[in-house]
Amino acid sequence: MLTLYYRPLCPYCIKVLTFAESNGISFDLRDIDSSKAVTDELIALGGKRQVPYLVDTANNVSLYESDDIITYLTQTYGDKDGVR
Repeated sequence: MLTLYYRPLCPYCIKVLTFAESNGISFDLRDIDSSKAVTDELIALGGKRQVPYLVDTANNVSLYESDDIITYLTQTYGDKDGVR
């Protein structure tokens, strides 16, 4: 399962979401602006309040940084349109 911690107006989060949508990749979305519990969950998992933050439980991978996330998604799940 892919979980993405994000903020709706974050340009780096939008970049990841746009890439994923263009490539048919879906996430369990966790908006850190929606509740303190979600923010606390992010900090417990990753150690800091930074988004985007991807958790891929299927491959035991977690990472920050939009470009790193897109590279990982491309390598792991494919990039069908060459979208970046």
